[in-house]
Amino acid sequence: MVREHSAEAYLPRIHSPADLQALPSDAIPDLCREIRDTLVETVTENGGHLASNLGVVELSVAMHRVFDCPRDHFIFDVGHQSYVHKLLTGRYESFHTIRRGGGLSGFTKRSESEYDCFGAGHSSTSLSAALGFAQGDRMAGSEAYTVVVVGDGAFTGGMIHEALNNITPGLRLVIIINENEMSISKNIGRFATHMAKIRRKTGYFKTKKGISRFIKRIPLVGKGLFCAIRALKKALKNAMYGSNYFEDMGLYYLGPADGNDYEAVEALLTEARNQNESVVVHLKTRKGKGYAPAEADPGRYHGMAPAGKEVRENFSRRLGAILIDEAKRDERICAITASMSEGTGIEPFHEAFPNRFYDVGIAEEHALTFAAGLAADGYKPVTAIYSSFMQRAYDQVVHDVALQRLPVLMCIDRAGLNPGDGPTHHGIFDVSFLSGIPNVVIYTPVTFAGLALSVRTALEQGEPAAVRYPNGGENEAVCAAFYPDGVPGEIRVRVSEPASAGGWHAAVITHGRITAEALAARERLSREGVSVGILLCEYIKPYGRLAEEVASLLPEGIPLLFLEEEIRAGGFGMMLADELIRTGRMQGHAYDIMATDNGFICQAYGESIYRTAGIDAAAVESRLRRLLAL
Repeated sequence: MVREHSAEAYLPRIHSPADLQALPSDAIPDLCREIRDTLVETVTENGGHLASNLGVVELSVAMHRVFDCPRDHFIFDVGHQSYVHKLLTGRYESFHTIRRGGGLSGFTKRSESEYDCFGAGHSSTSLSAALGFAQGDRMAGSEAYTVVVVGDGAFTGGMIHEALNNITPGLRLVIIINENEMSISKNIGRFATHMAKIRRKTGYFKTKKGISRFIKRIPLVGKGLFCAIRALKKALKNAMYGSNYFEDMGLYYLGPADGNDYEAVEALLTEARNQNESVVVHLKTRKGKGYAPAEADPGRYHGMAPAGKEVRENFSRRLGAILIDEAKRDERICAITASMSEGTGIEPFHEAFPNRFYDVGIAEEHALTFAAGLAADGYKPVTAIYSSFMQRAYDQVVHDVALQRLPVLMCIDRAGLNPGDGPTHHGIFDVSFLSGIPNVVIYTPVTFAGLALSVRTALEQGEPAAVRYPNGGENEAVCAAFYPDGVPGEIRVRVSEPASAGGWHAAVITHGRITAEALAARERLSREGVSVGILLCEYIKPYGRLAEEVASLLPEGIPLLFLEEEIRAGGFGMMLADELIRTGRMQGHAYDIMATDNGFICQAYGESIYRTAGIDAAAVESRLRRLLAL
């Protein structure tokens, strides 16, 4: 459905950056207001990242008026603040589909538009990618610019600094530091504010260039005098404000300036473009700008759920409460987050135990090795990290945690398919890579009580462990089928109904929230007199113990279907089936595995993510019919 708009509106008439560049300057304030209205209207309905996009409206407009995208490459760190960029590059009419099945992605995506030159979703990757584009253009003799927008938070991730260390002279690279929460440089105070006001005037840069050319042309001493004056200027500046990190690395620095002042932003970007060298433009923007609720509480409006789908209680929030209870009993328990204390639900732990809480920034690798160090020193560290972010710390789990058998508890949030954020955030690889690592136990609770029991058990066992749980809350159907009394009691494999000799025609062996799809498939088949038993695994590793327990619950000779919403290769179904076969427990059982064969799943329009992945209730029913030759 195409949104209604007035004939006087500017935004509906922008189908490409060329249309934006043709607008008169006095139209920009009205355009920015229209963009903010569209963001608020759409994101409050669809969910997504609101506060960050409201903060970069003027910046995004100025980028597209100063530079020539897609010839010039625009790269956004994480990509969650690219909504305005999408609106200005021919995606206004489809913007109402953002983050919906079959609609626009909530991040930059190469297959979506020629204006998205590099896909994103995780932080701190932008500058490395931008450097690749800039070096490629240099080798090709291209005059294209590469413009990268990096939030100050990304500088807590090591990749940004690795990329900065590799920038060479002569690149047409513009690095925009979008500071909206954390201070980077020491250039603050009245004098810096005054200088920023002067610098944003084009006359300042013209005068500066004229004086520089004049000094350089003085016979015999010109170039030496210019270098001496520039060195003296830098020395005085450093003495007054402290050394600037970017200038110390040989980068030309502009700013800081108000990133929500359009004229200031356009002036600085124009100057950056004219330098023909690597430039850092430091802007300070306000998250939630123009929308009072988001300005007052930007954290709440950072990542929003779709309208009507807010969950009061979820696994993340429960984790925070559980860790507080455990920490009251054991002063050795510490909590670690990689800049996601709100998202992972452990901010209350921070408030309760500030001396035992560590936010290491966007540095998952460091988080795991730091936890390993704490564990080796006698503490019980708990790391809370999204599944898709845990991928960054694979080496640390292997080398620093598992190899040394250190008691680090990894709480893996957002496990499973995540339709809103899409392929960049699907938590479907952790089971596969953790299954292949010795000494790691994997717990898979599906209830809040099960989460609490898993965390306590892992902490008491004193070994490397992962507790993985989905985004959202409990499933009522799963709770009713497996936990009629509401209390798990112990961690084990549960059966949906008492087994009777020869009473099952087939069995589904599964774990996690996809159990609900198995229950729905069983209900359909039961109408035809087909009895299907369902085994719910509250832990999946060690597979040896799991295989023994599963085998003890299975009637002889019935077909088995292993069901999971993770990647098939090396996953739960493949590992458990292999263990059953190797130990002689699969004899007489035909079996099949249902999993996500393609991990990069984009939800189709009008379908559930399970339907698109081919693992919904209808697909489970069909696969069971095939196994039973019905």
